[in-house]
Amino acid sequence: MNKPIRKAVLPVAGLGTRFLPATKAVPKEMLTIVDRPIIQYVVDEARAAGIEHIAFVTGRNKHVIEDHFDMAYELEDTLKARKKTEALELLEKHRPQPGSTSFTRQQAPLGLGHAIWCARDIIGDEPFAILLPDVIIKSKVSCLRQMVDLYDQTGGNIIAVEEIPEDQTHQYGIVELAERINAASSEISNMVEKPAPGTAPSNLMITGRYILQPEIFDLLSEQGKGAGGEIQLTDSMISLMSKQKFASLKFEGRSYDCGSKYGFLSANIAFGMDDPKLADDLLPFMRDIVEGQRQVAAE
Repeated sequence: MNKPIRKAVLPVAGLGTRFLPATKAVPKEMLTIVDRPIIQYVVDEARAAGIEHIAFVTGRNKHVIEDHFDMAYELEDTLKARKKTEALELLEKHRPQPGSTSFTRQQAPLGLGHAIWCARDIIGDEPFAILLPDVIIKSKVSCLRQMVDLYDQTGGNIIAVEEIPEDQTHQYGIVELAERINAASSEISNMVEKPAPGTAPSNLMITGRYILQPEIFDLLSEQGKGAGGEIQLTDSMISLMSKQKFASLKFEGRSYDCGSKYGFLSANIAFGMDDPKLADDLLPFMRDIVEGQRQVAAE
């Protein structure tokens, strides 16, 4: 029987330089999609998958994230006094239970692999999930929930993948597939980080959701610096692949890379359209914008 997936790691130490100056004082994970910070969507996904404990790997100036998941006594007392029941319930809904979160610091920007390694003592000797906080996924069923369901059947290591156009494969980590497990899943035989144009083994990108076995920590501790002078998670996963099975999951849903301005704005529109009241205003606004652009192009 497979050990259950109880814990997840969220690496939130990045500097967010692509969003400067907005992220000079505000962590990129706290930028909002409609009415929630990006990090809240990722935490909600983890909780919907049954995750019991979340380990945040933070850096300097990221204390706002910890504050977000804590009680705000003055605010909550004011809401109670003003009988703002709905707002108070919303805060309580998104606040983790006591003891269900941990915060540890990545003291130097040594890469994603190093950030995950920093959570080794919190995770211990059990399989765990990784959710990259730049990526939020819009789906009817939590992407990580879909991964956990597959893990319960197969065990091993699971990586969420998504189809992308062939001419974009050089921008992402790409998986090479072997034997099919079911319609949505196959065994992985290799992973290539940003393959040269025309050399990608598939058009399936690594989406930023992983379920990994704890043996990854020993490999990360010995892993030398790779691309960009950083300790790369992909390098250790490839090493682990020689000893353990890896499977891909083409999840049902769509990801948004909120680390890019295009992905961030697209996510705001996509999630905003889920609110019928907002959609009623957004649709005519977007039509006006598109029509205005067409007129400018025609001139």
